[in-house]
Amino acid sequence: MSVAVAVQASGQVVIAADSKRTFGSGAVPQDNLSDAKIRKVGGAYLAATGWGIYANILDDHLARRPRARLTDSASIFQFFTHLWKVLHERYSLVNDQCSGDDSPFGDMDASFLVTNRTGIYYVACDMSVTRFEQYCAIGSGGSYAMGALHALYRPSGDAARIATRAVEAASALDIYCGPPVQLEAITLPAPRTRRRKR
Repeated sequence: MSVAVAVQASGQVVIAADSKRTFGSGAVPQDNLSDAKIRKVGGAYLAATGWGIYANILDDHLARRPRARLTDSASIFQFFTHLWKVLHERYSLVNDQCSGDDSPFGDMDASFLVTNRTGIYYVACDMSVTRFEQYCAIGSGGSYAMGALHALYRPSGDAARIATRAVEAASALDIYCGPPVQLEAITLPAPRTRRRKR
């Protein structure tokens, strides 16, 4: 399950995730398991929540596509629609899932967060891509983290501290989330100033 959050503030965009891994109703002590939920993809970071096997699939897929780019909504959408195709061609263990609400679209049964120098992007289970300007949280602890983000967020705040506190809130309240917090930060380009014509 998990929680992953992203925060954009004070010239930084930060992505953070918990490190707890559960197997059914059991959990594994942190000193007996190394489970990074955030992956670097070029100049971006990608976090996944949902089935644990997505970690293996993403690692394998990214190894085959070392030049994958996640730079804006269009490239992120293309990456995930290509992943959907590859899931069915290369990984025979994947079921053809469809949302239970008579949706005409497939369901990855997982959600993703992407951060890069242009901001925060949420990828839903149907592969729709939404850009967020301030913060976002996903996963089983996502609703707890979103409440914390709503209460803590300030545009001039410390993005890393806000993200860490949100993951800690989810870890305290959701049984599928737990410490330590993994965190990655990107410094955003300074806004361009227009020169006045004389």
